[in-house]
Order: sequence, then structure tokens, then C-alpha cells
Amino acid sequence: MSDVEQSTPVVPRPEVLPAEEWSFPQPRETVLPNGIRALVHDVPGQYVISVRTSVPAALRHEPREVEGVAWIMARLLDEGTRTHGQRELSELLERRGIAIGTGMSEASLGIDMDVPQRHLAEALDLMTQCLTEPELAEGEVARLRRTRLAEIEQERASAGRRALKQWAATYYDPATRASRPASGTAESVAAITREDVVAFHEAHVHPEGTTVVVAGDLSGVDVDGLLARTIGAWTTGGRTVSVDPVPAPRAADAARVVLVDRPGSVQSEILLGSPGPDRRIDSGWAPFPVLGYVVGGAPNARIDQVLREDKGYTYGIRAGFRPRQVGSAFVVSGSVRADSTVDSLRLLTQILDDVAGGLTEEETRAGVDFMTLTAPGRYDTADAIADETSGLAGDNLPLTFTSDVIAAMRGLTADDLDRAWRE
Repeated sequence: MSDVEQSTPVVPRPEVLPAEEWSFPQPRETVLPNGIRALVHDVPGQYVISVRTSVPAALRHEPREVEGVAWIMARLLDEGTRTHGQRELSELLERRGIAIGTGMSEASLGIDMDVPQRHLAEALDLMTQCLTEPELAEGEVARLRRTRLAEIEQERASAGRRALKQWAATYYDPATRASRPASGTAESVAAITREDVVAFHEAHVHPEGTTVVVAGDLSGVDVDGLLARTIGAWTTGGRTVSVDPVPAPRAADAARVVLVDRPGSVQSEILLGSPGPDRRIDSGWAPFPVLGYVVGGAPNARIDQVLREDKGYTYGIRAGFRPRQVGSAFVVSGSVRADSTVDSLRLLTQILDDVAGGLTEEETRAGVDFMTLTAPGRYDTADAIADETSGLAGDNLPLTFTSDVIAAMRGLTADDLDRAWRE
């Protein structure tokens, strides 16, 4: 034995302790002068501040003949204001390192902004201008209309997007907005004019019911004063339509099989959808994300173990619950080799049927551990905290919801998952 080996101390392997219980951080809540709800997270060390603004604005209020107008309106918000034209605004955002993104969901307009702490005041002012006085220039409306029409053509060539559109059109009542593409069809988008975009903005973008979330290192920052002087000073005439959540009813003939022929395809896209709960279900939401993970939420889930690992039919098929404001769907989607389509459908049906026979404690523990033990990492940054808080507020859920669900997950058993699956 060498002298080095003789002198090297033996260090015992450290003991691995169970992870401590974790809860989602709770924001400080204030109300701005115009009634906007402000939720503030001070996250030390996070010097890029994340701001999330959620404005209630429901897609179901789009005029049927110009569906997609909300998408174009949202995308135009950061394309120039009455104070700063498109080029000037773009240069201001770039010089200050301000990133702004906008979009529409089922029932809200969202504006996401990330900015270095030292430029927060100017960023809030620019974000407020984008929200309250967008230029909505004729040329930009025409450009985005062309962009959306080109995207629709590209989506027709995507098996996954094609399947999702066909499923929505089949599953939901054709009279409900959920049955049609959120950003419009080729016919409705082609009909959109600047006047339609301006009218939708004036009718549906208001401070009433709006929530703003700020997360990041706020030491030395008068965030309440900044918010009050910017988005808190926004006033309008008020809403004229309800933004209360409404269900999206299923079609009377939703329980059926639809085939979409795509000659020459080397893969078949499979999408199965059935009813599921929303996050307000009386029995509790906790089992459902775990169920989705165990059945088809990971490479080691039941579906991939058979169709990917055992058979080699797919690169991966995913399953999970997709909650809406009211109700949801359990969706299984993915592509398989075209020559394995029939056997894949047979096996997939068998796998889903077998779930009703019960899950094992080992599967349950794997799902619970993944959902609970990775949560601190998933919500470790200011942007993730802001996103989750904004989502909870926009869905009118308690701000303790994430923590409550994770706490409930820790106590789940296989019997709990079985009951939730049967429900």
C-alpha cells in the first residue's frame, strides 16, 4: 500500500435524509387604485423581475365571422403604441432588456414581461401603454393576418395539430367556441379588419377583474408605488359582457371514431379524449396529475412501457388531464409507425382498460414522488413563481391551491388513485 493510500482518510458515505415538506410561496396581496389585484413575491437573488398580467377576456365573445380577432389583437399589443411607434417601442424594449410576450387563452388575455430590476419602472410604464393604448396599425394587422393564414396551412401538414383540431370539432358541441380553433379558421381570419381588432380591444380589455403578479428581488424597490402610477392608473368605461366561467358541452355524438386520411404518411397520429374533472372537483384534484403521470406522463409510464419499450412502435405517447375553467378532458396523444396502427390501437385500449383493474403501490409512490419532490425545482425561479400565481388567480383558485394539492398528494395510496380513475 502506498504512503498516499495510507494517509487518505476514510470518509463515511453521507446519510440521505428524506426531503423536507415544501409549500408554494405565498405572495403579498394589495389592491391598486383602480381595483386591479396585485400579487407580489419578493424572491431574493432573482434580479430579473417577472411580471404577469391577466385580463379576463373570453374567446366565446368573439364574433363568429371573425374568430381569431382576439389572437391578432393580443399579438399586436407590443407592436407599437400611440406614444411610441412600432420601431421606437422595439428599440426601447431592446435597449432596456425588456422581454414582452402576449397571448389569449380560453378566458383571459395574458401579458408576460421579464425585465432587469433596475429598469422595472420604465418597463411597467411601457407594458401599461401596450395594454391601454396599442397602435393596432393597419399594416401590422394585415401582416399578422397573413402570418396566421400561413400558420393554418402549416398546421394542416402537422399530423398532431390536424388530429387535435379534428378531435375538438368532434368532441365538443359544434355551437360552443371550444369546438373551433382558438386562433380562428382560414375563413374567419381572412375576414378580420383593423376595425374588428380595435372593437374587440375596446369592448373586452378593461382593468375590471385584472390581476398583476410581480416576482423577483424587490429589495429597495417601491413596487406598490410603481404599480399604482402605471397599471394602477388605467381606467376605462367598464365591461359590458360577463366573463364568468361557462362549461364547454360535449357534442351529442362525441363518442365515436373519426378517421383522417393522410396518404403517404409513415406515421399515424392517435388521439383519444374522454371527459375529466376540472381542478375544483369536490373529491380533490390531487390524484389526477399523479394518474396522468403513471398512465402516460413519462417514458416509464404504462403506455410507453408497452408501445415504446416493448414494441418499438412509437417515440412516445403521452396522456393526462387537461382542465378547463369548467370540466376537462383526459387526452392520450402521440404518433406510431403506420404499419403498427391497428396493433397500437388494440394495445392502447387494453392498457387503458387495465388501469381500471388497479394501480400498484409502487406505481403510486413513483408518481407521488415525482410530482411532490420535483415541485421545489419546478418553482425555483421568479418566472415560474409568477406563472403559477397568475394561473391560479386567473382561474379564481385559492393562492394556497398548489401547496394544498402537493400536501394532499403526499398521502395518496393506490386505492385513492383507483377511486379517482373510476370517478
